[in-house]
Amino acid sequence: MKLVSLDVKPLLLVPVLALAVLPFIGSGSTWVTLTVAGLAMGMIIFIIASGLTLVFGLMDVLNFGHGLFIALGAFVATSVMGGMGDWTGSDELWRNMVAVLPAMAVAMAVAAAVGLAFERFIVRPVYGQHLKQILITMGGMIIGEELIKVVWGPLQIPLPLPEGMRGAVYLGDAAVEKYRLIAVVVGLAVFALQFWVLARTKVGLLIRAGVQDREMVESLGYRIRRLFVGVFVVGSALAGLGGVMWGMYQQSVVPQMGAQVNVLIFIVIIIGGLGSTGGALIGSLLVGLMANYTGFLAPKVALFSNIALMVAILLWRPQGVYPVANR
Repeated sequence: MKLVSLDVKPLLLVPVLALAVLPFIGSGSTWVTLTVAGLAMGMIIFIIASGLTLVFGLMDVLNFGHGLFIALGAFVATSVMGGMGDWTGSDELWRNMVAVLPAMAVAMAVAAAVGLAFERFIVRPVYGQHLKQILITMGGMIIGEELIKVVWGPLQIPLPLPEGMRGAVYLGDAAVEKYRLIAVVVGLAVFALQFWVLARTKVGLLIRAGVQDREMVESLGYRIRRLFVGVFVVGSALAGLGGVMWGMYQQSVVPQMGAQVNVLIFIVIIIGGLGSTGGALIGSLLVGLMANYTGFLAPKVALFSNIALMVAILLWRPQGVYPVANR
């Protein structure tokens, strides 16, 4: 997994895309609003995708059930925040955070616990078998969605933003929603924490070494399997956190939301280079920007815009913007 690369060309993709659409949008204030919205969406997607790309990079597992943890985190948040109306209804941001932070913490804990069971009973029996991994993890996600319906019901549930996170701030003439700025900050914090862990700690060194050459790490006496379980659990927890933020972004949750976001996640991972955290960040930002720009300029093609983006990047770099060695 490449945290830092001397190749700066992929780093330029995000500003190039943003500047390329400016003439078509015309209004500078509208462009700023769309750009911040795209970056916020991209950061939320990165939080969800970063754990999954580590799982693939470390253990070569295609977990199509990742969407279950997204939906689970979002629904847990509805229950936690639903009982804290006095805090979410306040205009003061710090009071809102008293409700939101516990909701995120509980969502991450529940998603991590379910992720531990998911790895043990569903993923572990199919290590090294990609086709079976796809089928059994998708089956696990479908079962998980049905269990969510049993607990919370099959209907859409609102997850409104707390009062202090509503509204917009003005950057010149551009109105930018407060929550989108918060999402950018949280996404950057998650990336910074991951970067520090992977670059500055022994566990991060073992994870990066395991991604590059798993057999060598095992030959040195380290239990790569235990390391993988830890990464899988952390990835599930991040998906739960991302689910909370995505639900608040959409202001509603449905049992199928994880499967819907899964498409964007795998586009991000393919664009970034399978197993690359830095690539996942770039891919997430590109996907978020593309979705918002095309949604404004050409709504009818917005559904296919990110697939077209993925195809264009793969034509340029078939292994993704920052491919991992031996993948």
